[in-house]
Amino acid sequence: MFTGIIEELGEIVRVTPTAGDSALIGVRGPLVTSDARHGDSIAVNGVCLTVVEVADGVFTADVMGETLRRSALGALNVGDPVNLERAAALGSRLGGHLVQGHVDGVGAVLSREPAEQWETVRFRLPAALSRYVVEKGSITIDGVSLTVAQVGADEFAVGLIPTTLKLTTLGAKSVGDPVNLEVDVLAKYVERLLGDRLTGTDGTGVAPITGGVA
Repeated sequence: MFTGIIEELGEIVRVTPTAGDSALIGVRGPLVTSDARHGDSIAVNGVCLTVVEVADGVFTADVMGETLRRSALGALNVGDPVNLERAAALGSRLGGHLVQGHVDGVGAVLSREPAEQWETVRFRLPAALSRYVVEKGSITIDGVSLTVAQVGADEFAVGLIPTTLKLTTLGAKSVGDPVNLEVDVLAKYVERLLGDRLTGTDGTGVAPITGGVA
């Protein structure tokens, strides 16, 4: 579990195709590797990856074909910057919101509107995710926890403060660039629970037994 508060701007140092359509990536991140061990979880642009090896400030991770297809990680090249966050520790402050590191879809930058103290950035919103995104709700973009400022049927906007623009990859994204999106998991649970109540089932398609024993 993560919080969407980026700890470090890392860098892709190698991408090695492996069996099938998967890959082994190397990511430089001196801060996140300072206490990393084999098996630990680190979010890379919002995708939860498992550390395979750590050496000299670089960690390697296996990326399955499914992850490459369903996220924007497949478009990364050596030298690209990436947002990094270690898994949250029990007892730490939750500065953003609950983030699983499971990408729900890929969006893209539609426009950027600079202002004096912030920048409004609009993103394309996949149709399958639109029902989970609400104004003033939370969304994760490339691992960054953000508040939705405006939302439409197929797009949404967020406001980026100078710190976010400077310390994450979102500051350098251009129109058309892909981004990983993760909606608030609470919205998906609410939908499932309400759907089950409306259909009168327990989620398995079988109506629950409500009567007593004869």
